[in-house]
Order: sequence, then C-alpha cells, then structure tokens
Amino acid sequence: MMKKYLAEFIGTFILVFLGTGTAVVLGGYTGGTETGFLGVVAIALAFGLSIVAGAYAIGHISGCHVNPAVSLAVLMSGKMSVKEFVGYIIAQVLGAFAGSSVLAFVNTSSTTLEGYGANGYGDLSAVGLNMSGAIVVEVVLTFIFVMTILGVTSSKKTSHMAGIVIGLTLTLVHIIGIPLTGTSVNPARSLAPAIFAGGEALGQVWVFIVAPLIGAAIAAIVFKSFFAVNEER
Repeated sequence: MMKKYLAEFIGTFILVFLGTGTAVVLGGYTGGTETGFLGVVAIALAFGLSIVAGAYAIGHISGCHVNPAVSLAVLMSGKMSVKEFVGYIIAQVLGAFAGSSVLAFVNTSSTTLEGYGANGYGDLSAVGLNMSGAIVVEVVLTFIFVMTILGVTSSKKTSHMAGIVIGLTLTLVHIIGIPLTGTSVNPARSLAPAIFAGGEALGQVWVFIVAPLIGAAIAAIVFKSFFAVNEER
C-alpha cells in the first residue's frame, strides 16, 4: 500500500508542478488573441502530457489516479476500499502541496514569475464566468473526464492505451476550461495552489473541490448503471 501512496504522491506532484507551472510561466490565458489561444493549448498540453507521463511511470503501481475525483469514482465503482481511498486522498493532497511548494521556490528565484495557477470565477475568471457557471462547467468537465477514464480502463481491449486516451481527454477539457475557470476537475490540483495564492482564490476553492466530486460521482453512477463492461460476455 505504501508503494501505491508514494506513486500517487509523485504522480500528483508531477501534474501540479508541470501543469500549474506552465500556466505561471506562460502567464495563463491572455484573451482572444493568437498568443492567448496558443497559451491555452500549451497549458492544456502540459496537464495532458503530465497524465501521460504519470500513467506510464506509476500506472502499474497505483493506477495513476492523481485526483481525488477519480479515486471517488473508483471507490463508488467498487474497485477500491474506503481505507485505500483515504490513503490515496492524503497522498494526492500532499503531492499537490509539494508541487506548489516547488513552484513557489521557482517564483522566488525569478524576478518576473508570480502566481500559482489557482482556479477561480468572477474576477478570477478570464471571461468573467460567475459562480453558478463555474459549478456547472466543473461538474460537466469532470463528468466527461471521469467517464472516459472508467470507459477506457474497463476492458483489457482498451486499457493498454489508457494513458494516451486519458491524457488527451484532460487536454481537451482544459482547452475549453482554462478561459472559464482555469480548469480544475481535480480537487487536489485546486486546493494547493489556492492556499499558496490566498485571498479570493482561497475563498473560492470550495467550488473546485465540491463540483469535481459531484461530477465524478455522477459519472460513476451513470457508468456503473449503464456502461459497465462484462468481460466474460
């Protein structure tokens, strides 16, 4: 079990440091310009490729959840115990804080870098999306992301390409989500940057914890009820 928890710690560290780090280095979404769109794609790819790297580095150990929402869906699908779930969550949160800590060090070592890639709505949204909109966006995007994970990992026929599929799906949801909320779909990814950023980002972080968990729970219920694969059949 400790190997699994260590794997989740490392995987979440990779995701948060490389994903939010890319957002900080590129200055986030900068509006409807060619440079802005290129920045969105680059940040989205950073998150997606981080998942690809993690999946093939630690997937054989822990499944590379690196996301409490994904772990919740796996728990609800009956594929992990409550004890294991709690351990995963702790490891993921600690990994996220480690990633943000290294990013904080990089910021202090630079004369220009600032920020932590925190999520937000209202004034913190590049397009001024309100709280209700942010909740709906995060629920829907997490639902899509988690449904993809459950689907591609449910059968031996598709599980061999899970890393690529999941990474590309995370890239896809980030392309639309970055201008809206900065894209969470992952409570651990949101919590650590918000605590480091403080202020309004910290006050809003509950949305990016609750909404992804709701989206993941809905995905688990829908998948288990209608789309679960029976390998023997």
